[in-house]
Amino acid sequence: MVAGKPERKVRYVVISPVRNEAAYLETTVRDMARQTVKPLRWVLVNDGSTDSTPKIADRWASEYEWIAALHLRGMERSAPVLAHEGQQERGRRAREAKEILAFYKGYETLAGVDWDFLVKLDGDVGLAPDYFERCFEEFERDPKLGIGGGDICNFIDGEWKVEVNPRFHVRGATKIYRRACWNDIGGMERGAAWDTLDEVKANMKGWSTRSFSRLQVAHYRYTGAANGSWQNAVKKGEWNYISGYHPLFMAMKCVKRVVRKPLIAGSAGLLYGYLLALFRRVPQVGDKQLIRYVKQQQFRRLTFRSTIWK
Repeated sequence: MVAGKPERKVRYVVISPVRNEAAYLETTVRDMARQTVKPLRWVLVNDGSTDSTPKIADRWASEYEWIAALHLRGMERSAPVLAHEGQQERGRRAREAKEILAFYKGYETLAGVDWDFLVKLDGDVGLAPDYFERCFEEFERDPKLGIGGGDICNFIDGEWKVEVNPRFHVRGATKIYRRACWNDIGGMERGAAWDTLDEVKANMKGWSTRSFSRLQVAHYRYTGAANGSWQNAVKKGEWNYISGYHPLFMAMKCVKRVVRKPLIAGSAGLLYGYLLALFRRVPQVGDKQLIRYVKQQQFRRLTFRSTIWK
C-alpha cells in the first residue's frame, strides 16, 4: 500500500484446489499474506495430496483466520489417491478437469460469505504484494470487465517468459470473476474446457474478458510440466473440440503451433487430441448457442474481421 493512499476495501474470496503442491504452496501462501488487499476468505482445497500439502494448509489456516483448509476424503474427492501418481494418471486428471470438481467443493463452503469477486488461484504461483489491489483497479476502470487476471510467466530455458494467449483469455491459474458476470454465465463448466467456455460465454453475453499485461504472475510449475508437453497438448486439443472449435480454425492453430516449443510435438498433440475426441464422439458443450458463437468468432478471425480471437 502506497503511503498516504486510502486503504482499498474489496470483498473478494479465493479458492485454490491443490494436489501435491508442497514444493510451491508455502511461497504462494506467503505472497497472499503480504497482499495489500486481503481476501475475506481463502479456501485451500486439498484434493487427496500424498505429500505434505495438507500439513502446510493446516498450519497456515491456524495462523490466519481468513484462510481455511478443506481436505477431501473418500467419496468427496475427485479421484482416488495414488501412492505414486504417474504421468498417465496426471494427464487423465488434467483432461477431465478434476480440479474444478475440487474447486466447487470449496465454493460450497462460501455460501454465507457476501463477496463481490471470486478468484480461482493455483497453489504454485508467485504474486507481487499489490497484485490484487492493481487487479481490482482494472475492474473499477471497466464496469463491463467480467473476468480478468494477470499474465502468466513461466521459467523456461533459464528465463521468465510471458505465456502467449488470445487477448480475451485469462489463464486458469489466476482468474478473477466479477459476481454479476459469474451469475450471468452460471459459473464454470464442471468439466473439460471450463477455462475457455466461461470467457466465451461472458463475451457472448456482453462482458469483456482479458489478461492484464502490466501485471505478471510467476507460475512455478508451468503449464504442462506436471503432465508432460505431449499430454498437455493432447488435453488442449480435446478441450478445443469440446468447446466447439471450427475445424478450419483448429487446422490453422496447429500450423501456427508447429514453430513453437516443443517443436512439432505440440502441434501434433493438439491435432491428435482434437481428432481423438472427434472420432470418439466425445460430447461437446451442451449449449448450442455458445458453440455457434465460438465458430462465428473463429470464422471472423479466419477472414480477418474483428473478433475476440485477436
